[in-house]
Amino acid sequence: MAAQAGKDLLIKIDMDGAGRFETVAGLRATRIALNAESVDVTSLDSPGGWRELLRGAGLRSAALSGNGVFKDAASDARMRSLFFAGDHPTCQVVIPSFGTLQGPFQISSIEYAGTHDGEATYEISLASAGAIAFAGI
Repeated sequence: MAAQAGKDLLIKIDMDGAGRFETVAGLRATRIALNAESVDVTSLDSPGGWRELLRGAGLRSAALSGNGVFKDAASDARMRSLFFAGDHPTCQVVIPSFGTLQGPFQISSIEYAGTHDGEATYEISLASAGAIAFAGI
């Protein structure tokens, strides 16, 4: 696979609850982390004393984060309203030449910053709030 442009890794949010997805405005950097906790079932009977993990068990989660330039676009307003409401909108993460992850996420933090001689910026973090589906390319 050829190298991919980082700008093509997109976070999109359902703008109206009806599947109208829009890219979160002003992002400069995006990150997704997929996690699977393991369940250790090692015992004195484990072959050779090696750790054994229980297949298919444990907690799975996804975390999204990004930072960018505040643009006061519709997606910014949607993120703020969802944060204060504590809702779990459907979000998509487009991973170039790989596919799309989609599922409910809770906005766990929004941070705004700025300096006297620079642009207003923000950081956002989202945590999975249910099953995440994957659709490959």
